[in-house]
Amino acid sequence: MSALERRLHQRLQQRDEQLRSRQRYASTARCQPHMQLAAGAQLCFASNDYLGLAGHPDLQAAAVAALAQYGTGAGASHLISGHHRAHAELEEALAEFTGRPRALLFGSGYAANMGTINALLGRGDLLLQDSLNHASLIDGGLLCRADSKRYRHADIDSAERQLESHQRAGAVTVLATDGVFSMDGDCAPLAQLAALCQPRDVALMVDDAHGFGLLGESGGGLVEELGLSLEQVPILVGTLGKSFGSYGAFVAGSANLIEALVQFSRSYIYTTAQPPAIAAASLAALQLVRRDRWRRDHLKQLISYFRRAGEQLALPLMPSQTAIQPLLIGDEARLMAIDAQLRQRGLWVGAIRPPTVAEGSARLRITLTAAHSRSDVDQLLEALGELCSSSALAPR
Repeated sequence: MSALERRLHQRLQQRDEQLRSRQRYASTARCQPHMQLAAGAQLCFASNDYLGLAGHPDLQAAAVAALAQYGTGAGASHLISGHHRAHAELEEALAEFTGRPRALLFGSGYAANMGTINALLGRGDLLLQDSLNHASLIDGGLLCRADSKRYRHADIDSAERQLESHQRAGAVTVLATDGVFSMDGDCAPLAQLAALCQPRDVALMVDDAHGFGLLGESGGGLVEELGLSLEQVPILVGTLGKSFGSYGAFVAGSANLIEALVQFSRSYIYTTAQPPAIAAASLAALQLVRRDRWRRDHLKQLISYFRRAGEQLALPLMPSQTAIQPLLIGDEARLMAIDAQLRQRGLWVGAIRPPTVAEGSARLRITLTAAHSRSDVDQLLEALGELCSSSALAPR
């Protein structure tokens, strides 16, 4: 056995011994609101298609028309010959929608965060991050040459102390945070962070993957909901594969910021552009997000209903007012037992364990969407209520 195979075998064996090996399950249809699996249909509460747009006929029609015009692939990277009119139109629309001068498309949110951090920061600079940021931000910090520090989750005082200790005169400092935290569902204190950053010449970078399309008057995300300007949040990242039901991501900001990313972001430059048909579908989604406010209103009502009922059932709710509604279980074995019982009842909920979350904080990560009905949520609540009254979920 080669050294590589030995290493891989040891790592996989360790993961198996920890009972933390993950599996994939192939669905034969879109997962809103039901997943079609080999074992049968499952009512899905684990999707990030928050507005239920992934199967919308407008997105499908836009994609089909673009397929006929452009074909299935972009044909090259953006800077060679792969930048099509569909990409340009989407970037222009996203810039206008977010109130920023320009926007730039990336293949994924991961690529957007990694590419932005590494393009903007170098040796001697400082990247300060929330300790619960998404892996793409954390990995960006690990790979960039800047000094990378973290502050306690959503703790303004901790962030301020880190800035006082590590910010250097004349160097660039970026403070990066999720808008809505993906495993907890809570929101970053963006207004306070902006007030901390602006007078200190710190650029605030917000990854609003789980807020964009959902929060704000027109669906512009947490930044829009709080009324924060370009000067307060100069680097805004959003994704198109969640609320928009499509794929890809973007960065919006000043003309200088976007041009710098075009010239220096390796994850933008050295990869084939996303298929133009995907960009066309995203543009159709943007029009629906603007037009159909009822989707956001319906989802907000479901969130409020779920939390009220969950409190009455004494479910171990975490403090989230967003579509991500985690139930803190703690023990991994208990979590997996509950997850198995839910699946037996035809309910598919995300079971989140370390290393995705901290030791002792295993949880059910419930995601509500506009595709769910009140009766769907009632079905989930009934099952959780029964499990809560049993030894499987009852507090110990």
